[in-house]
Amino acid sequence: MAALLLGLLLLVLQTPTVPSSVALDPDGWHPSTGNGTGVHPDGTAQQLPRIIIIGVRKGGTRALIEMLSLHSAVAAAQNEVHFFDWESHFQKGLSWYRSQMPFAFPHQSTVEKTPAYFTSAKVPARIHQMDPGAKLLLILRDPTERVLSDYTQVFYNRLQKHKRYQPIEALLVKDGEINLGYKALNRSLYHVHMQNWLRYFPLESVHVVDGDRLIRDPLPEMQEVERFLGLEPQISASNFYFNKTKGFYCLREHGRERCLHDSKGRAHPGVAPVVLQKLYHFFQEPNRKFFELVGRTFNWK
Repeated sequence: MAALLLGLLLLVLQTPTVPSSVALDPDGWHPSTGNGTGVHPDGTAQQLPRIIIIGVRKGGTRALIEMLSLHSAVAAAQNEVHFFDWESHFQKGLSWYRSQMPFAFPHQSTVEKTPAYFTSAKVPARIHQMDPGAKLLLILRDPTERVLSDYTQVFYNRLQKHKRYQPIEALLVKDGEINLGYKALNRSLYHVHMQNWLRYFPLESVHVVDGDRLIRDPLPEMQEVERFLGLEPQISASNFYFNKTKGFYCLREHGRERCLHDSKGRAHPGVAPVVLQKLYHFFQEPNRKFFELVGRTFNWK
């Protein structure tokens, strides 16, 4: 009996314990195992983003994340993850979300962009649950221009697939009035969606980027982004050059030049002037409400 008790005592003493200082993610992810992520031999690791570009669709999110990736303290995810707005992705948990991020050094902040986040009602609460201190970037354009760009993307996609398409006038106007059932139009009602975000995040956590200005003169907008994120100023005029063929600014980094895809900056289909004027008039009141929410005005028609 004494020998049995002694053996049990030795077994207990030899059983390893988990350090109390190590915390697990809600879904059980641990940095030492990583579920396929973990730490890379060069010292980089996949980490949850502290910076999220939440939208808006056709507002310039791709340009923004490409310009932000010029900064050495930023690691940018290349693909739209759709973690917080797609149930099939969200149910996979934070470990899966982390596995979609780039490998980053300890001094770098990870950023991802999914334009649909801004207009998805359930996303603000989910991001807040993950990280109430997240820094959010929202890039907006004149809402009328955004609607036209939204239609243009669908228009060209249907052309490429040899599918029928409706003239934009048929989508924008119904029975002589603005068609509130048109999804592209609802995405431009910025004040409606912003109210939802402000239920979970203070205004100080959201930086609104002027997408129209970013196209015309990117450096001042990116300098404001650097200040908001608390980054050391690095992005400079030498990082941008105007491409006359494409009609917009391209990027230059360490002697290499790169431009956005040819699908960016495509000309909008023509719109009947009377419909266009009706659209500008419709957005006057929603724009005023948005300006009041964010304490800032934009040069929108």
